[in-house]
Amino acid sequence: MNVLVINCGSSSLKYQLLDMTTEEVLAKGLVERIGIEGSVLVHEAPGQDKVKLEQPMKTHKEALNLVMAALVDPAHGVVKSLEEISAVGHRAVHGAETFSDSVVIDDAVIKSLEECSELAPLHNPANLIGINACRELLPNVPMVAVFDTAFHQTLPGEAFMYPLPYELYEKFKIRKYGFHGTSHKFVSQAAAELMGKKLEDLKLISCHLGNGASLCAIKNGKSVDTSMGLTPLAGLEMGTRCGDIDPAIIPFLVNKGYTVEEVDVLMNKKSGVLGVSGISSDFRDVEGAANNGDKRAQLALDIFHYRVRTTIGAYVAAMDGVDGIIFTAGLGENSTTSRAAICGGLKYLGITIDPVANSKRGEATIISDKDSKTTIMVIPTNEELMIARDTLALAK
Repeated sequence: MNVLVINCGSSSLKYQLLDMTTEEVLAKGLVERIGIEGSVLVHEAPGQDKVKLEQPMKTHKEALNLVMAALVDPAHGVVKSLEEISAVGHRAVHGAETFSDSVVIDDAVIKSLEECSELAPLHNPANLIGINACRELLPNVPMVAVFDTAFHQTLPGEAFMYPLPYELYEKFKIRKYGFHGTSHKFVSQAAAELMGKKLEDLKLISCHLGNGASLCAIKNGKSVDTSMGLTPLAGLEMGTRCGDIDPAIIPFLVNKGYTVEEVDVLMNKKSGVLGVSGISSDFRDVEGAANNGDKRAQLALDIFHYRVRTTIGAYVAAMDGVDGIIFTAGLGENSTTSRAAICGGLKYLGITIDPVANSKRGEATIISDKDSKTTIMVIPTNEELMIARDTLALAK
């Protein structure tokens, strides 16, 4: 059974086609600058040269038409016809309280996604465009929506409610939703396998660290707290996002002459390690500058490591213990210095790191030493595979 995974952004589209009998990636690609001058599709298949196609793509439907053509192309395609695609899994960012799990897409689901768009105005409309375009192109193929927020619908009230007037929750559904749920779910399952234990018996903390970053406390296989909130702005310092700050800073800046829109841009696009370091939103650039003695770059990293450590501490308290801590995503999988700096401040948990194991990058491995009381792991995330697995389970 071949499952096509689609992840639509406002002007981009990522895809993977997987053979779910082996979970092998048959092809993957990226379309960028949809509706913008310079549209391009990059298509890859194992054992073949990368194909780059530059031509105007005014809409997501045009982009998807080119994706489908690439998949069946005699020269670089991987299936003979689109009939070999058994199901399509779509990444959907925000499911609010409506969806606590992945779901087969029908008209009612489309309507609910539209209603959730107010909570994710940059993401849900783009996800819907991709879903509707696929439904037109593949009308008889079952489609599944897999939500970033669904995994966190198990949060207890004390974790997801904000101490604001309760009517704001009743009227506007203002609460913590959390994101990166597909990633946290995938790596927690992989961690249980790596530890040789049942997920239902474990207390885990998943650290999805990258340009966007969040932590998740996972108790007995269920999310019980997470660092992002109503939006992905909350929680840790990130590439360009400030994370948690005193909310009174917002009216303070407005009274100083900033517009609400300017403050929103400042917090989402000009803050984080970019704002503190003044160098870049890319942690690799900031680490390089810090290694060369740049004090602001080092401060940006110190803030990040501090917030990850203190959030881990909070989640240990929330779960009354921890069995394993997972590092994943771009920074978590590849930055040996960040992992060492974060774990270096967790000695009270009996954590000790094996420097040789920690020097590895991008592979599933245990990096704590044999005497460590808490297992520390690096597990590459694979959201596309998680989406494909959910799609397979629902589309059979």
